[in-house]
Order: sequence, then structure tokens, then C-alpha cells
Amino acid sequence: MGCNVDVKHPDVQNEIKRWGSWYYDHVGFDGVRFDALHAFVKVTDGDVHLFDAPLSRKFSDASRSENDYDLRQIFDNTLVKDQSTLAVTIVANHDTQPLQASENVVGAWFTPTAYAIILLRRDGYMCIFCADYDGAEYTDKGRDGKEHRISIPSHRLLIDIFLDCRKDFAYGDQTDCFDHPNCVGWTRTGDDDHQGGMAVLVSNGDASTKRMSTGHEMTTYQDCTGHIEDRVTTENEGFGDFSCLSRSVSVWIPA
Repeated sequence: MGCNVDVKHPDVQNEIKRWGSWYYDHVGFDGVRFDALHAFVKVTDGDVHLFDAPLSRKFSDASRSENDYDLRQIFDNTLVKDQSTLAVTIVANHDTQPLQASENVVGAWFTPTAYAIILLRRDGYMCIFCADYDGAEYTDKGRDGKEHRISIPSHRLLIDIFLDCRKDFAYGDQTDCFDHPNCVGWTRTGDDDHQGGMAVLVSNGDASTKRMSTGHEMTTYQDCTGHIEDRVTTENEGFGDFSCLSRSVSVWIPA
């Protein structure tokens, strides 16, 4: 990651500022990235958006622990929960991918669920990792000193579906249903310009069904991921029995 420097020393501070000015004048850029945790919010007086590294680690932990992971705790001690307006939510980036400096891999089976969580919820400023979208293959040296061939699958199909759903349906009030360690869900009610609402259900264990309300009565919904073919029609107060498959995610939108 580079040599350590004493950033508290005024000469180092001045040199960093001088180098930053030189780099901007010669290259030009729109912004800079900070990898930081909760303490940085206080240091910057809340003026800087920060990558939610704790949430990314939660996704990695959940993928490794599989159905032993309690999904009700996925947001505990994360930036998006405590400082939602400042959080840039990510699943992975170039530092956390396999064999890189801060390797913290999210398993391929859980990656779609993680993207549903950052793309279809109300809080956070989401960011998509190009390797998760396009896929990637490369060879690099691991911590064991040996060369390893890495293949990252593309999740473009589901990410595109989630992006379309975000654009068309992820509006209005959000109601969470985090009442089971292996199956959680949430609904969005929509707004005046985006009618019908949406329901999302994720599981890291068995196939599951959860009764949730979108706020829209007698509305028929379909799972736009294609994982479940049957449709659901809501009853009084917009309640319906929404389902998802084992170790999967389903996104229910008006049919």
C-alpha cells in the first residue's frame, strides 16, 4: 500500500498539498476518494461522502458464513445505518477483489443479494464495481507467493434489472421486515409519479415466503428477476405473500 508517512508533521502536510495541487494542474480531476470509517465523518465535519467499508465487509462475512449469518445484523455498525446521507455503498472495489491489498471477497452466490441491498433501498449513494458488472479474469501473486488465476463472474443481467427497478419503482416510504435470521425483506410504496410500489425479499438459507405490504390493494406483482414465475395479488392494506428461492433474491414489481 506504499510507505508510511507522518501525516501529522507540517512538512508532510504541506508536501501532500503541494503534490495534490501539482497533480490537479497537470492531470485534472473531478474529485478524490477517501477510504475511511466513522471517525472520518467527525474529522471532516460531515463535508465528505465516504465509502461504507464496514458494509462491504458485512457482505463478505455473510457470503462466507452462508446460512449461519444473521441477515438481521447486516447493517449493524455500518455507515449507511448511522450516517446515511454520507455513505457511498459498495459491494466490492479494486482493493477488495481477490489477491489485492485489502482482499475481502464477496462470494459470487451472494453478490446479487448484496447489489439488491445497495441498489433498491432508500439510503446510501450506491456505487457499482466494474468487475462485478463486466466480469474479470487475471493472474496475480497471492500472499503465499504463488501465482493464482482469478475469474470474477459477470452479474450484469441482475444488476441491470435492479437498476431499472431503482429507476422506476424504488420511491416513497420504506418498510423493513427484518424478522428472521435467514430471510429479510422490505417494501417501497412509490410516490405520485411512480405508482405500484415494490417488494424485495432475500434469503441466505431456505426458500422463504414473507407477508408484506406495499401499500397498494388489489395490485398484481411479478418477480422481475425471473426466479419465481407465479404472480402475487395484494389484499386489504396492500398485503401479499411474497417469496424468494433458497440463497436468492426476488424483486416484486407491478405486473
